[in-house]
Amino acid sequence: MGVLGRFMVGVTKRLPKFFIASVGRRYVAGNDIESAVTVMKKLSSEGACFTIDVLGEEISNLEEAQFFIDEYDRVLDAIVDNNLDANLSIKPTAFGLLIDPKKAYAHIERLLRNAAENDIFVRLDMEDHRVTQPTIDIVLAMHAKGLRNVGTVLQSRLFRTSDDIDTICDQLGGAADFRICKGVYLEHESISRTGYRPIVDAMNEHIEQILDRGAYAGVASHDWPVIKHTLAALEARGMAPDNPDPRDGCGESRPGKGPGYEFQMLLGVRGNIRRRLAKDGHPTRIYVPYGERWYEYSMRRLDENPDVAMHIVRSIFMPWTNRR
Repeated sequence: MGVLGRFMVGVTKRLPKFFIASVGRRYVAGNDIESAVTVMKKLSSEGACFTIDVLGEEISNLEEAQFFIDEYDRVLDAIVDNNLDANLSIKPTAFGLLIDPKKAYAHIERLLRNAAENDIFVRLDMEDHRVTQPTIDIVLAMHAKGLRNVGTVLQSRLFRTSDDIDTICDQLGGAADFRICKGVYLEHESISRTGYRPIVDAMNEHIEQILDRGAYAGVASHDWPVIKHTLAALEARGMAPDNPDPRDGCGESRPGKGPGYEFQMLLGVRGNIRRRLAKDGHPTRIYVPYGERWYEYSMRRLDENPDVAMHIVRSIFMPWTNRR
């Protein structure tokens, strides 16, 4: 699908912006937090909880970081004021990680402390390989300061991920909290897997590794082979909806979290599978992005992973497959 995907990127980039916007409404919750709240209130009736992402990432100067600092303050207020079952997803580079790590740490620590006052968890999204280790280091540093309401994302396409799971679990024990995903960033073959099947196989292995280490597993996938494997892995370990986590060494239960695991999906993608999982009692979380930078975000995602364009094609010609 790679060649076809790259062809579709070229086609998609030539489409009028208003047309991309009409398609993108399925995947982005609007331009502002008020629009995102409206979307989440509607989807709450389906038993879902949420993680909220303010669109944007790597910044060019520290002044730009202030926008994200202020906006995430508004997101925290909106979660509390609207009694939403939601947490935060942030990109460390949006807080200046690649410009001034010391200031980025300070900004992120402030956000974590504010979130902790209301038992709100903060997920550090993983970006490209340049910041894999720095992002992990932030999580470990914050836990060392007693801030346990933070975890990161690991990407199964990277060869290093299994070692990263062990390293984090060795230091944090049952307090380790992961979102595990295939990974949207296409990396060089010297550091990552490139084929679909090897990535899926690796993700299944990583899920089992996380579960066996007693860590929290946020399984972020729309792929049925991964979901099916996860369901079997949970059953084999006696993990089930509405039951306490039975694993030795697992962390304490946390507000807004499942019994050691949850399924996570992007807004607008495979809603039918998410609803089926929720109907069976499994905790499901929707990744809800919003913001005025939706177009730039979408174009970057197309450049990073041309196969994303195929989702756009399906949404145009088969919209019933991806309704929210």
